[in-house]
Amino acid sequence: MAAGKTTAVSRSEARLYLGKAGQFIEQARVAFDAERYDAAQLDAIHAAISGADAVTVALVGRRSTDPDHLRAADLLEEAAASSPEVRERSRQLRALLARKNAVEYESRRASAKEGRDAVERAGRLVDWARGIVSRARV
Repeated sequence: MAAGKTTAVSRSEARLYLGKAGQFIEQARVAFDAERYDAAQLDAIHAAISGADAVTVALVGRRSTDPDHLRAADLLEEAAASSPEVRERSRQLRALLARKNAVEYESRRASAKEGRDAVERAGRLVDWARGIVSRARV
């Protein structure tokens, strides 16, 4: 795993990152329902990133600040002891991040299938993050 830039964050701020994740996933669902698949996909990606930040802040008081968002997935694995469940969530985050540049900067439009997949993946990650933050009691 490549080390990336991180910053120390008070563990008490984990719920703030979780709140952002909740807003982004809610907007992703609204955008999907309105057939705005590019927006749905990008909001889902941001939801997943904020969800991962919530987990790492809750567990180790750190979040990734690296320009390469894949370092957030690395930090997630490190912070949560890389259990099979954490590896699955990290895999979901990596799959979403692999689409970020295309949906954000390329002219090709996202399909309904891509939008649905992104919203579902991010939704699972955000739900998981809620449980982790809740159990961390921050």
